[in-house]
Amino acid sequence: MHQHPNAPHAAEPISVRIPEAVRLTGISRSVLYELIKAGELHAVKLGRATLVPVASLRALVEKNTRKAA
Repeated sequence: MHQHPNAPHAAEPISVRIPEAVRLTGISRSVLYELIKAGELHAVKLGRATLVPVASLRALVEKNTRKAA
């Protein structure tokens, strides 16, 4: 079985909680919440849990990645 090159890895979660998003991105918890509030990062509230879609984290990093000159 072949996976599409852009398909997420089978074991990769579609969303992560805030502490994991902080660990994955290396940005602080407060900056993460500021980005959510500013609409630059998507978040989903399910009960007491705040989940950040991994795709949103990737898009944030890609958007802010500077191309080498």
